Amino acid sequence: MPADFLSDGERSRYQAIPPDLSLEDLNQYCFLSPTDHALITGQRRDHNRLGFALQLIVIRLMNHLPQEWYRQVPDSLVVYVANQLSLSTDVLTRYGEREATRSEHLQTVLLYLKRRRWQPLIDSVPLERWFLERAMEHDNERVLLGMACEWLREECILRPAIIELERLVASLAELAHQETYRRLAPLLTDSLKETLDKLLVVDNELKLTPHNWLIKPPVSPTIGQIRLALSKRHYLTTLGVEGWKEVDLHPNRQKRLAAVVRSKTNQALSRLADAKRYPMLVAFCLEAYVTLTDYVPRLFDEYWEDILGQAKRELTEHQLKQIKAKDGALITLGKAAQPIVYEQNIPVQVLRELIYSLVSRNELVEAINLMLSLTEQGPRTVHYFLATRYRTIKSFSAAMLERFTFIHAFSGDDFEQALTLVGEWQSGRRRKLPDELTTKFLLPSWTSFVQPTGEPVDRTAYELSVLSRLRDRLRSGDVYVDYSRKYASPDVYLMPQTHWQSHRADLLALLGYHDETAYRLDEQLAELESNLPLIEQILAQEGDIRIDEEGELVVTPLKAEELPESVKQLRHLIDQRLPAVELTDVLVEVDAWTGFSSELIGLETEPRRADHVALLYAALLARACNIPLAEMAQSAGLDYQALWWVSTNYLREETLKRATVRLVNYQHKQWLSSYWGSGMLSSSDGQRFPVSGKIRNAQAIPRYYGYGKGYTLLTHSSDQYAQYGSKAIPSTIRDATYVLDEILGNETDLEIVEHTTDTGGYTDIVFALFNLLGLQFSPRLRDLANQRLCRIKGRDLQYPSLKFTSYFRPDYVRSRWSELVRVAATLKSGWVTSSLLISKLQSYPGNII
Repeated sequence: MPADFLSDGERSRYQAIPPDLSLEDLNQYCFLSPTDHALITGQRRDHNRLGFALQLIVIRLMNHLPQEWYRQVPDSLVVYVANQLSLSTDVLTRYGEREATRSEHLQTVLLYLKRRRWQPLIDSVPLERWFLERAMEHDNERVLLGMACEWLREECILRPAIIELERLVASLAELAHQETYRRLAPLLTDSLKETLDKLLVVDNELKLTPHNWLIKPPVSPTIGQIRLALSKRHYLTTLGVEGWKEVDLHPNRQKRLAAVVRSKTNQALSRLADAKRYPMLVAFCLEAYVTLTDYVPRLFDEYWEDILGQAKRELTEHQLKQIKAKDGALITLGKAAQPIVYEQNIPVQVLRELIYSLVSRNELVEAINLMLSLTEQGPRTVHYFLATRYRTIKSFSAAMLERFTFIHAFSGDDFEQALTLVGEWQSGRRRKLPDELTTKFLLPSWTSFVQPTGEPVDRTAYELSVLSRLRDRLRSGDVYVDYSRKYASPDVYLMPQTHWQSHRADLLALLGYHDETAYRLDEQLAELESNLPLIEQILAQEGDIRIDEEGELVVTPLKAEELPESVKQLRHLIDQRLPAVELTDVLVEVDAWTGFSSELIGLETEPRRADHVALLYAALLARACNIPLAEMAQSAGLDYQALWWVSTNYLREETLKRATVRLVNYQHKQWLSSYWGSGMLSSSDGQRFPVSGKIRNAQAIPRYYGYGKGYTLLTHSSDQYAQYGSKAIPSTIRDATYVLDEILGNETDLEIVEHTTDTGGYTDIVFALFNLLGLQFSPRLRDLANQRLCRIKGRDLQYPSLKFTSYFRPDYVRSRWSELVRVAATLKSGWVTSSLLISKLQSYPGNII
């Protein structure tokens, strides 16, 4: 990273006294205690007292004393301090006359605050050591710089000029590489180095380098892509990656180094020094192994979903054909039966001739055979059509079962033995059926297909039933695999008990809990009981919310407010006065206001081109407007390769998120934003976009995308019209799974307290988690009358107008309240993403809340 990564505006904010201190800041940092007053009154003359007090407050506020600070003190601060001392603000003009006085005052203030000056030769070493540990966790230089300032404050060391810390942070990149190499040194034997170097050499079988082969992600859930992912994972297994599990490398560092390797060419990696190349390749292999371990079950899940949908469509087509054929056969048989019923006393020979004159013998025989075949057992369920794909499924399932070690978290049935048996069958280690086949795990829908009444077990059906159950249990977490993030042990998703126990008080405070008792549950129950009579009263009035004659709840839709004519005229006048400007000019001007481009940092420290800023703006516009980079480079007169490099290395998810945070924060501070809203209410909604080509998350939904595919973009917006979060998700997954992700991951100054969605963003689990986290969830639900209303078990509540269709068991929840609070603390502290935890909870057949 460059030594001067801060912009001039950022550097001045570190060096200068804040010019616009709010009253809250003044009360918090600038109030003089009785002890302060006693020290200040000991100074001679009014101007010395006021200057001494201001110097004390500036150091307490900034942990830094800018040069000629007495000329920078804002008037609001001078007035606030002078009023506390009953002094005139005019006397401050005399304070800068004697430098010796200011130096003496500084020594007295430092002694009083128990702080000391920064000593580079002494303090650089411990700070650098502390810095290095943080740099191994993440490398956002601005965050590191802020952490350094906090470290100096905690160590009671007066902060030096920011440029000195800035250069120290800039030197960490190389130190982090050296530390990484030192930690991996025991692993980096000569044989392993030789193996790693082969990743950058063209393989004769692959016809490309293993590095290029491994970085290509699967693009669709097909047999070929699953087998390819299995091959890549097996290749990494042969390298011995599983033996590197104890590598002392922080996960964030591992991801960072792996991202650099993915972005570089083989030649560029080969030119790196050994101390950089080998740690980066080790991190790349480790990260690739974890990623592929996640990919295979996920591709298997998506592939199974696809073929299950195909099987359902085939079953529907088969049933329609059967109905059509049956109708034709019935018509034929009806024609043949008419003479028998309506014509009496006709000789048999004449009757036969009469029937054959109406229906030919061949038609009659076909109709009889068809009706007989329809009475036999045939493909009446989707499983029959799923079984036609058995050989295709086995082409990858055998390798998956052999190369993956599935660990069973649930031991309530015999599924583990069944999975082992199927693995032995498909690998060829076992050929015969055992004397007793384990079937307790079978779902009712599979039982009759696996073993029809009075018939032996169908082996193909049995294997498919096991694979179907494996998919379900991987989803729910009842089965998990090592070296995985998405399909890891359920214990991994929750905060460890040891951490929860040791940090319980802080975590409860973070959640806003008084204690760990279920007092919030009692408050909710009391609120419900107090509101039920009010609802009964509203229903009795038969207004906009009422019960109709059929006993159904009716909620009259709200009517949109008509804008006054004066508002329409004002809008027209504003539109007329808005200048017509180029989009590029808007981008440049907004960057000048906010400095968002300073958050777009490259993966590595490299000299920037003279046209770097222009390339950055062009890459942003190309992505935002869906313009191919080649066309953007041609129209803007920029080098295509340079534009591609900037787009790939600078416009990453984490850098774009930080830039968005800066934009949202800037807008939040504008006076106009407060007229739109407080920034405490937000909403989210998913928008579906069709895509072309092979896109990883794209799904086929004919209702929205016709014959193509698309994905959903879930966006979170505040009531100040600032979009503080967005996420691309598969269109087949309900929005509710991802609603909490951006709220809990919100890094802006917006304090989101209440959130609203449409019906797609709602589930009972989301409601419960919002409540546990101390947030208000206010979805706008469609078909409100169809929602369940639960009676509180153990409490006799009589409300005739309300239909209670289920029970809520408070004692059950209360007995598990500690674990529920632990779940909330896990999400609040960012231990796991809410979407991952919610997807696991939703995968269980019956949720407990």
